[in-house]
Amino acid sequence: MQTPATPPPHFMTTQEVAALIRKTPHAVRQMRHRGTGPKRGRKVGRATLYPRAAVMEWLDELEQADPLALRWVIQQS
Repeated sequence: MQTPATPPPHFMTTQEVAALIRKTPHAVRQMRHRGTGPKRGRKVGRATLYPRAAVMEWLDELEQADPLALRWVIQQS
């Protein structure tokens, strides 16, 4: 019998964001510092936590800003 899958946590750590975008945690920290990474990260103690929805929104914005990605979407239509 299968058990229902647990939903993903509401927040993601820097390491989880890095794994998602296949970058190092240092690269994610640099993107946040430069203002090019997920914008809603919050420090909690020594860790930075990102709302999962904000990370997915940021990735969608990157895709919309990429002319090559848009070309692929147009071709698929």
